[in-house]
Order: sequence, then C-alpha cells, then structure tokens
Amino acid sequence: MSHPYQPDPSRDAVAVNDERTWAVLGHISTIVAAVLSVGWLSFLGPLLVWAIYKDKSAFVRQSAAGAFNFNLLIWAMTIVGWIFFITLIGIPIAIILWIVAFAASVYCHIRGAILASRGELYRYPWGIPVLR
Repeated sequence: MSHPYQPDPSRDAVAVNDERTWAVLGHISTIVAAVLSVGWLSFLGPLLVWAIYKDKSAFVRQSAAGAFNFNLLIWAMTIVGWIFFITLIGIPIAIILWIVAFAASVYCHIRGAILASRGELYRYPWGIPVLR
C-alpha cells in the first residue's frame, strides 16, 4: 500500500534526496534501535526523526509517524505475549505473538524503507495512531 510522493518542484534535488534519506531512516531506525536495545527502544528512532522533521517535510513526518505508530502495535503485541508467557499455559500463544510481531515488524519496516528510498509513501497495515 504505497502512495507516490510528489515533491515540490521548486525545491532542488538535494533537498528531495535528503527527504528520502530521512524517511528511510524513519523506517529502518526501528530495526536498528531494536537490535541495539534488545527491542526496548525501537520506538525512539522514528520518534526522533518525526520530532526533527514534523514541520520541515510532510513526507518524512508521515513516514516516521507511520513507523512509530506501527511500532506501538508491535510493542503491545510483545507485552501481551509476555503476559501470556507468565501464565505458563499461554506460552504457545506468546510464542506465536512474538513470531508474528517480529516478522511483521521486519517486513513492514524494510518495505517502508525501500519505498521511501524510491520517494513513495508507505502506509503501514496496522498501528496505534498517536503521531500524525
């Protein structure tokens, strides 16, 4: 579900390429932060990109907000998985939730980054709409 982003023709190509770079970082920073923090700071990358570019570029803002909002859902799935895991009887459900959360996160964030590198806006399939 991508939508082509139409940059302002009055802007130079360097500014458009910078927007694409920051949009890619907004998507991919969740995976990088998740690896570096063992999953617990994965929301921080897109939040920082959104905060820096929210008033500078609609493309970057929407990309980072989508990544952040989707990541909140992944967090919720992970936490629910831990709740199931603690109950012992829910361990199989927890494992399924974690696998789905991991696979969806990796796929969607990489897909978003690839589309952003082409200048296309990626709409995440789910999310908890906090940032816009």
